[in-house]
Amino acid sequence: MPQFSFEETVLKGLAADQGLFLPEDIPALPSDWQDAWSQLTFSELAFKIFSLYIAPSEIEPTALRDIIDRSYSSFRVPSVTPTVTLDHAKKVHLLELYHGETFAFKDIVRGLFGTTISGVYVPPRLSSTRRVASPDLKLSDSGMLNSNLFEFFLIKRNDGKSGRDREHLTVVCATSGDTGSASIYGLRGKKDVSIFVMYPTGKVSPIQEAQMTTVTDANVHCLSVDGTFDDCQAFVKDLFNDPEINSSQRLAAVNSINFARILAQITYYFASYFSLVTSGTYNPAADQIRFVVPTGNFGDILAGYFAKRMGLPVSKLVIACNENDILHRFLQTGTYEKQPVHGAAAAGGLVEDGVKASPEGVKETLSPSMDILVSSNFERLLWFVAHNVYGSHTNNPQEKKAIAGGKVKEWQSQLKIDGGFKVERQVLDAVRADFAAERVSDAETIATIRDVYRWPGRYILDPHSAIAVTAALRYPESPHQVALATAHPAKFAKAVEMALAEEKGFHFKDVLPEQFVGMEEKPRRLRFVMRSEGLKGLRKVIVDEVDKERTEK
Repeated sequence: MPQFSFEETVLKGLAADQGLFLPEDIPALPSDWQDAWSQLTFSELAFKIFSLYIAPSEIEPTALRDIIDRSYSSFRVPSVTPTVTLDHAKKVHLLELYHGETFAFKDIVRGLFGTTISGVYVPPRLSSTRRVASPDLKLSDSGMLNSNLFEFFLIKRNDGKSGRDREHLTVVCATSGDTGSASIYGLRGKKDVSIFVMYPTGKVSPIQEAQMTTVTDANVHCLSVDGTFDDCQAFVKDLFNDPEINSSQRLAAVNSINFARILAQITYYFASYFSLVTSGTYNPAADQIRFVVPTGNFGDILAGYFAKRMGLPVSKLVIACNENDILHRFLQTGTYEKQPVHGAAAAGGLVEDGVKASPEGVKETLSPSMDILVSSNFERLLWFVAHNVYGSHTNNPQEKKAIAGGKVKEWQSQLKIDGGFKVERQVLDAVRADFAAERVSDAETIATIRDVYRWPGRYILDPHSAIAVTAALRYPESPHQVALATAHPAKFAKAVEMALAEEKGFHFKDVLPEQFVGMEEKPRRLRFVMRSEGLKGLRKVIVDEVDKERTEK
């Protein structure tokens, strides 16, 4: 059975069989967590949660605490991810995740992964979703579990080395907009690291593209791909599975396919819970709480699933989809199936916010960061479900894991060959025990942005956050609903203006962050990549650029 250290899983990100790494064990919360943690700051809460995954022998608690404190010191609000109430009567709240440097929820990850490093820490053992491993995990410490963790590992490995003898990390990333800029901001200028960010041409908003392409550090390479986010994601997986490039490059991933990314997002579910409890808004003894998450690639809501499995009392996790609704259809029918649309049926969205027609059949919407055909992280959930459903007949832990890995591999093979798969009823029931799903149209998204702005607080939602709020409002008699606000409205200006242009008193300049002013006029650095050139063409681009970087140094 292959052995993986956590260092290896972080540096690589994707298993050799193209499965995704995940922990073999999810830690339980201490018995006194509700009282002992209720008054903690975000950084203190992050420390408590990571300490459940990190052995004290691997990193001293004082060092870990210092790393976390510095990781979140640059956020624009002290609480890092504040929870605000949109409507007390409707019990609808908003978890704001856009107060970091790039104004999107990926900064929560980038923040933790982006400070100076010193030490070592360990989360639980990892295995692939499609293969079982019994690794002895060691995670070297980081502030930025991806960027400076990468840097730390390389500093350790390159001690005493010079020139071409030094190990060099080639980070590859697929993005629908926000992951790219967050990763770039974390890795820009890092020694012995190159980052290649692939994004679909014309399918990210102008601000998102500017945030990426105006970073001109020599180790940052923005690749505009003539396709969809799914094409970019497929390129990433193909690279990790390509023996030729792996023989010359040490590849690493920063997408949510890297489990460290999921781990970093768990904290804000707990932070939101305690915010509502301590404010007196929510009584855990009498009320229930649901988190409603705008979902594309399934990483954000998967972190909520881990929080729930650890012991956070969440009654349901609601998957809020746009019209690219593969997850909603799965929850309705048990069939996980691509349903590409073309021509007039695919039309929609706004070019100004990053929408462009796709020959692959992705529906164009006002929420382009969620425009996907398949959700890559969903196989992680399926592994846990298969482990419980199909492994129930044996008490052998390794046999259970092997069974789960085999089922996920079977399903993923059907998805690749046939375009989809259907699960048995007991699997669907197991998913429904923790999840519900809602599908939201563009028209409903616009209506919600407008309606919420008319509420007393005159709150302005971005289209992705509006999808979560729309889904939450469909449960008027339900428990407290916390919708996740994943981006600042200025990142999707045209959709917001479309919704609010005729509203009295609305002026978009009033909500435009000063950091965005003039950004689109700055010099850019990017390269166009054609899908027709395939893996061979992409491989050549990466190898040539890394060679050029290392030669110039």
